Amino acid sequence: MSRSRPSGYSAESSRILRDDPGMRAAVTAATRTFDDHRRDAWTRIDADAWRSWAEGVKSHLLTHLDTYLEQAEERLVANGAHVHWAETTDEALAALGAVVDRHGVASAVKGKSMLSEELGVNDFLEARGVHVRETDLGEYIIQLLGEPPSHIVGPAIHRSVEDCRVLFHERLGTAMDASPDALAAAAREALREEFVTADLGMSGGNFLVAETGTLALIENEGNIRLSTSAPRVHVAFVGIEKLLPRLDDLSAFLQLTTRAATGQPIGNFVSLIQGPRRADEVDGPEEVHVVLVDNGRTRLLADDEAWEALRCVRCGACLNICPVYRQTGGHAYGWAYSGPIGSILAPGFLGLEESLPLPYASTLCGACADVCPVRIPIPDLLLKWRRDAVDEKLTPAAERLGMAAYATAATRPGLFAVGGAAMRGTPLALGGRALPVLKDWVGERGPLVPSPKSFRRLWKEGIE
Repeated sequence: MSRSRPSGYSAESSRILRDDPGMRAAVTAATRTFDDHRRDAWTRIDADAWRSWAEGVKSHLLTHLDTYLEQAEERLVANGAHVHWAETTDEALAALGAVVDRHGVASAVKGKSMLSEELGVNDFLEARGVHVRETDLGEYIIQLLGEPPSHIVGPAIHRSVEDCRVLFHERLGTAMDASPDALAAAAREALREEFVTADLGMSGGNFLVAETGTLALIENEGNIRLSTSAPRVHVAFVGIEKLLPRLDDLSAFLQLTTRAATGQPIGNFVSLIQGPRRADEVDGPEEVHVVLVDNGRTRLLADDEAWEALRCVRCGACLNICPVYRQTGGHAYGWAYSGPIGSILAPGFLGLEESLPLPYASTLCGACADVCPVRIPIPDLLLKWRRDAVDEKLTPAAERLGMAAYATAATRPGLFAVGGAAMRGTPLALGGRALPVLKDWVGERGPLVPSPKSFRRLWKEGIE
C-alpha cells in the first residue's frame, strides 16, 4: 500500500489484522482506552451545549468560506507569512518544491499531519533527494517500519510495545527488554540531531483563525514546536476547511478537540503561529509558508448533503467507538483517513467510484454520530453515498439484480413465503454460493441454518 496515494479499500490489509489476534487486540485496547477517556472528559463539561455551539461555528464558517479564506490570507500576509493556494495535490507539492529548491533544502523534519499523508509529502521529498524525518513518536515508529499510519490520532496503535522493542533494538541499539520510557528516550536522542540539522520544518494545522491569521497546532510531545521553530523555514499544509472565524472561537475548539480525541482537557503543547521570526526575536523560522489546500474540498462543499463532513476536526473519536474499525484497523481503508469519517470523506475527496466500498464499511449503529464533537451525521452521510452508488450503478451487477429480486419478493407476500420455504432447511452458506450477492458474506462466516419455521408462521402460532 502506498504511503502517499490512496489505493481504495484493501481486503488484504483487513485479513492481516483479522488473522493477527495480537494486532487486533492492540487496536481494540487502544481505541477503548481513548473512548473511555473521552467519556470521562465529557462528563466534566456540558458536552451537548459545547457540541451544538461547535457545530454552529463550523457550519457558519463553511457557508461563508470564501469570505473567511480571503480574510485569512490578508492577515497571514500582514503577519509576514507567504500564502500559497493549492487546488490539487500537484499544486500543493509544487509549492513545497519551489520552497525546497529556493532554499537548497537537504533535510526536513515534520510534525504529525494527516494532510501531508493525503498529499504524499514524504514520498515527494524523498524522490527529490531530501531526507525527511517524522518527529511524532508514533509516526517515527511507523516510518522506521515503512508503514502508513493506522489512526488519525494514534498512528502506531496497531503495534505493541514488544514490536517497538524489536524495532528499536534493531535500529537504535536499545535492549530487548527496554521499558517504554527507555524507548522514548532513545527516540528523543535520535531525533535531537534531526531537529538541529534540518533545513525545513513542516506541519499541518489543527485550526487557522481567519480574524488574526493565527495557525494553531495541538500536540503532546513538543516535537511540533521544535519542527516549526528550529529550522530556518516552516511550511504548514492547511486544509481550507480548517479555518475558524474568530480568535475567541479557538480556545473552546482546542479543548473540545482534545477531550474528544484523548480525554485531555487540552493538549500538553499548543502552538500559536502568526508568522516568521521578527527582528527583535531570537528564535523561530526566517520564513513561514502556509499552503491552503483544496484537493476535493470545494467539490464536497458543493454537495447539498455531504458538505457537513467538512466540519471534522480530526479527533478520531468516531474511529475509537466504531466496531468495524476495531476489527479491521485503519490500513484496511486504503488511504489517509480511516474509520467512519474516512468513509464519508473519501467519496467527496476522491470520487465515489474510487472510494467504493468504503461507505459500506459500517454497521450503521450510529455510535460515531453520538461521539462526534461537531455533530456530523455520519450514518446519514454513509447512506447518502450508498444511494448515490446505486443511482450511478457503481455497485456490482449481481448485487443490483439480487436486491431487485428481493424487493420484488418482499413486496409480494405469497412469493416471499414460497422463497422462504425453499431456503429453510438449507445452510445459508449453500444459499450464498447459489446467490452471488451473498458470496462474500458467507465466505467470511460459518454456515448458518435458517429456522425451520418462518417468522410469519411463528407469529401466527404464538411465540413462546
